[in-house]
Amino acid sequence: MSSLLGIDLGTSSVKVVVLALDGSIRGIGSDEYPILIPSPGYAEQDPDQWWSATVSAVREALDRAGHPEIASIGFSGQMHGFVPIGPDSAPVNPAIIWADQRSAGLIPEIESILGPDLKSCGTAPAAGFLISSLFWFQKHQPALFDRAKTLLMPKDYVRLKITGEIGTDASDASATGLFDVRNRLWSNDLIERLNLPRPIFPKINESTDPVGVVTKRAAAELGIKSGIPVSVGSADQPAQAVGNGLINPPLGSVTVGTGGQVFVPLREPILDPKLRLHTFCHAPRQRWYLLGAMLSAGMALRWFRSILGNDRFSYADLDRIANEVEPGSGGLTFLPYIVGERSPIMDPRARGGFVGLTLGHGPAHLARALLEGVTFALRQIIETMEECGAALPKLVASGNGLGSRVWRQMLADIIQRPLFQGQDTHAAERAGVGAAMMGGIGAGIFKDYEEVRKLAPTFDVITAPAEDRAQQYEPAYRRYLDLYPRLKSWF
Repeated sequence: MSSLLGIDLGTSSVKVVVLALDGSIRGIGSDEYPILIPSPGYAEQDPDQWWSATVSAVREALDRAGHPEIASIGFSGQMHGFVPIGPDSAPVNPAIIWADQRSAGLIPEIESILGPDLKSCGTAPAAGFLISSLFWFQKHQPALFDRAKTLLMPKDYVRLKITGEIGTDASDASATGLFDVRNRLWSNDLIERLNLPRPIFPKINESTDPVGVVTKRAAAELGIKSGIPVSVGSADQPAQAVGNGLINPPLGSVTVGTGGQVFVPLREPILDPKLRLHTFCHAPRQRWYLLGAMLSAGMALRWFRSILGNDRFSYADLDRIANEVEPGSGGLTFLPYIVGERSPIMDPRARGGFVGLTLGHGPAHLARALLEGVTFALRQIIETMEECGAALPKLVASGNGLGSRVWRQMLADIIQRPLFQGQDTHAAERAGVGAAMMGGIGAGIFKDYEEVRKLAPTFDVITAPAEDRAQQYEPAYRRYLDLYPRLKSWF
């Protein structure tokens, strides 16, 4: 039986899904690669490590699936970063990815040049976004910049290696900060005003468009047949939404992974006049989505565990001791801005901290305060979205962090609404599933997004908020909201 291949290029690893036509996962492969930090504040990756990891992950997934015939390939990928590509289709510099902060000092200059016209791009120019990183690259690495023939988003570099074709899709392009999200095309006026060369920006396709086939060279490396049709795919947030059936409002999602995200699909773009949120293009042509993204969610917990000693505390241990403390963490508040912050404060200079420490606090209080601080940040994003006119009545809980019963219940209590989950044992692979589905649409195996939506999980597992705990959290949430404005000038 034919199967579909979905390649999801994440920040720390690539995951490959072999998807049967009934929506079941037949095999999964993965491989990791590092984030390179050549200087403080930098975050780079080697595109060739992406490719070698993809080769390994594809072969593993096919082995686990029993080597079925592959009918199509689609892609999902980490957002905001870019790879400058030279005339020989090879990188002229490592990829600058979303976690990079080197461009933070240039944000005021970009905002001054572009002014209110930034609203057409649906986002402020955050550090780590292509608009800011590319502006920095032009200023500080002009010789390398001049060698670049084009730039590619991370997933599109892997697709180049497979097909030899250059391009991107509207969803990934819309996350650059240089894309007219309503009209789904590059914002030529803003590109010109930043003195960036228009020819380096790649052609735009829709996510299901077939844009090439597997070359003989790539086929030999990947262990598949040449000639398999390949579709463009999308950024990872739209891809996971497609995999979960989140095409139309009001069904949205809240995710706790390395970072944290709140995702709401839209039939028409909603633009935050204060640019605290991101309005991006969804994978389907006539859909958009509102995104609130915090930089450090699971990352903060991983950091805290490493401080305590990974050999002394497992994540289950941290769950257990946090659950022994009452809501409010004994007056202790955690600010999760350990790598700066995006939504809704949009401040790369913000810093994290525990505030309110006393001799009575121990590891359990700190663990609970950390979980609460991340969750308060997600509530602040949700309230900002509602202020802008978005409706969020039904939210799907996703990401490894919300696999924790303690954290999931805490989130339901703090945002004061139920969270929905499916009984899917591969919930963490939905971006790869969405990528495979888009490839299937592009190859004509599926008719459209409505057909693949029928293969999405049924969200019938509910975590309901507890009214008494919700009330206990209110004073702690108000303390959280009060802290950043007081500390902003100090940051």
